[in-house]
Amino acid sequence: MVALVWGSRTRKPTAVWTLPYFFLIRNGLCVSLSAYQSQFGGDRVKIMLNTIAGKPLSRCQIKRIIRYERKVMKALCYSAKLVAGYHAKRNPDLAKRYATASSRISGARATLRLIDDIPMIQYALEYGLGENEPDRVMQVLGVTANIVDFLYYPIEKVCWLAEHKIVDVKNADNWDNVNSIFWVLSVYLNLMRTMRNFSLNQEKLNRTNNINELDVKTLTKHRLEMVSIVRISLDFVHAVSTLPKGYLWGGKLSTLQVGAIGTLSAGLGIYQIFAKRRLNK
Repeated sequence: MVALVWGSRTRKPTAVWTLPYFFLIRNGLCVSLSAYQSQFGGDRVKIMLNTIAGKPLSRCQIKRIIRYERKVMKALCYSAKLVAGYHAKRNPDLAKRYATASSRISGARATLRLIDDIPMIQYALEYGLGENEPDRVMQVLGVTANIVDFLYYPIEKVCWLAEHKIVDVKNADNWDNVNSIFWVLSVYLNLMRTMRNFSLNQEKLNRTNNINELDVKTLTKHRLEMVSIVRISLDFVHAVSTLPKGYLWGGKLSTLQVGAIGTLSAGLGIYQIFAKRRLNK
């Protein structure tokens, strides 16, 4: 292990080398760069050199890192839940350990979502009334989705505060139910937007006389849109399962089923990240 540290007097970042890991400690934030080697390839070297030199990461690089981290955490969370559900009757002790791991990772994901308000608000303000959307339906769906998210995010914060007993919340179960309802609405609107966008793109492709005129990138993006529909549909099935019993299939999915749905959704999300990265090369 080799440590390379710059003193705080020079106000330069502190870097710590551990083989095969590289960590940058800057303003209390620790980032592992080599963990993203397989994801970012050559970008990793550029990121590492920039951070050693004290140069900030680009906005695009930060977004890619965060998006990849979230998908990996989701995959770990639900794969652990899948194992717990599979071994529920076969090996209860093992199932309990995996269920604990899944619960801890789920809690970490919920904590990370506490800082999602700022990018959500920024996106909603930039989106406005959806003037750049191709048709009125997409505009209505987009604006409605943003309104739902404006309500959903604060409600989730209240549930998080109540769960950790930071504040006393009356009728915490009712807040959880409302949170589930807004989660379902948010995912449903996202699904409708994706399906509508896919339909509009399909109409454009159908109007094309010669399929050879279309470039590979356009066709690949269209196919990735199909993957998005499948992924968000899985998320919708999962979201509805968190509703109280008596509402659709709320409370009817087993731990094994929820784990399988979540793992498949996360896997598709990771696949899309790699596919889009190859597409943009």
